[in-house]
Amino acid sequence: MNKIFGAGLGTALAILMVQQVSQAVYTTKAPEKPGYAVNAPEETETGAAEDVELPPDWGTLLPTADLAAGEAAFARCQGCHNVAQGGANGTGPNLWGVVGRPVASHAGFAYSDAMKGHISVDATWSLDALDHFITAPAKYVPGTKMSFAGLRDTAARVNLIAYMRSQGSPGYAIPAPDPTRQPGAAPAEGAAPVDGGAPADAAAAPAADGTAPAAEAAPAA
Repeated sequence: MNKIFGAGLGTALAILMVQQVSQAVYTTKAPEKPGYAVNAPEETETGAAEDVELPPDWGTLLPTADLAAGEAAFARCQGCHNVAQGGANGTGPNLWGVVGRPVASHAGFAYSDAMKGHISVDATWSLDALDHFITAPAKYVPGTKMSFAGLRDTAARVNLIAYMRSQGSPGYAIPAPDPTRQPGAAPAEGAAPVDGGAPADAAAAPAADGTAPAAEAAPAA
């Protein structure tokens, strides 16, 4: 009995020693400087990632969107949705006329409690609401049953939403282009000049010899 007890105790001590030695040998330390930087959004005090990207300028982008590319992008949605008029619901609701449609309103589909509660955030599927949801469904509507990871490419989302608008929602009005985001628009107050050029006021200043600036010179005969 003593030999058996001694053998068991020796085995336990050997296991502990091997464990301690292996931890000492294979312990890794975090590098002082990472090999590459991960471009991740910063988190706010509440823990939510801060999205600093401006929403698309629908008034400029929708009229020139590629509907064929949008239809091709919709192919990845067809496993759960269809966009045919009067089409049956699948894993997800039918999306005919979804642009401008009230949230969680399609007849015959059992929406999740999370989607029903989202009505307090977005009463209808506006262009911006669809853009946010398609970008990251689980982030925009936590608890949604939609398992799609999201579409991060802005151009692809614009084309997709333009195609969905063409399927039953062509009467949904396109907003006017944002004048502050048009080429040649004046920069915001205090903004740095584009491409390192001189500020606009500098262009209007007289030359060193006192002559008028070129923009104010008399036209040629």
